[in-house]
Amino acid sequence: MVVRSVEKINQKYINFIVKKALDEDLKPKGDITTNLISFKNKKSKAKIIAKQNGIIAGLNFCKAAFKLIGKEAVFKAKINDGKKIKKNKVIAEIEAKTKTILIAERTALNFLNHASGIATLTNQYVNKVNKKTKICCTRKTTPNLRLLEKYAVRKGGGYNHRYNLSDEILIKDNHINAEDNLKRLVKKAIKTKKIITVEVENSKQLKQILGVKFKRILFDNMGLKQLVKCLKICENKYETEYSGNATLKNIKKISKTGVDRVSVGAITHSAKSFDVSLELSS
Repeated sequence: MVVRSVEKINQKYINFIVKKALDEDLKPKGDITTNLISFKNKKSKAKIIAKQNGIIAGLNFCKAAFKLIGKEAVFKAKINDGKKIKKNKVIAEIEAKTKTILIAERTALNFLNHASGIATLTNQYVNKVNKKTKICCTRKTTPNLRLLEKYAVRKGGGYNHRYNLSDEILIKDNHINAEDNLKRLVKKAIKTKKIITVEVENSKQLKQILGVKFKRILFDNMGLKQLVKCLKICENKYETEYSGNATLKNIKKISKTGVDRVSVGAITHSAKSFDVSLELSS
């Protein structure tokens, strides 16, 4: 699968990922606690409630957990992915057999918590930068959940970097060390007709590739003074990106340099789980 930006996720993929998560919770003997309940086949209602302000994402994954456990489940979202919600507001309502709600609850909320946490953190970064600067995610994602996480970044107002190693060419320090000739490596990359990003750590490396035609230069772990100097050397001939230790405290200063993009691994690998609760009523 090659994906550069994720706006909508295929239902078949959602069901596949959610089924694996449900199996993790239920095998080998199912929900042995819920099986003890006398009226587990009775219809019940439940509400999922936000316990903080933020951006919602992952509703289709949440819904799929209930529907895969019980076909009778009716899931009514009260908000759309990508929208802001306030603390104590209802995110969704579920009507299903009591056992369906109880069995699916944790898996459903895990997906919602995780995706909404990423969307919320991404949005915090987006709100601190100027209109020119794009906040981008990286490949620092949870194994097997990359598509969900990159989708959540989009819903938070961020942008997706390459989806995987087949998608675009990103020449990093270890590639340069292995090849031992940066300019030669870039010229090889140009022949592939792929989008090319070249990572540089200083102005000396930058000057080695100036004039060679490719899309983007990534400035890695530079101080702001050095970044400004390198941006001037580029003279708007390349799309520019900054990477390395971007935080909510310094992202505004980075953005003010005029860089086009900032890649932030933290929005996927360090996002705090969004706080929600499920309240069951008979």
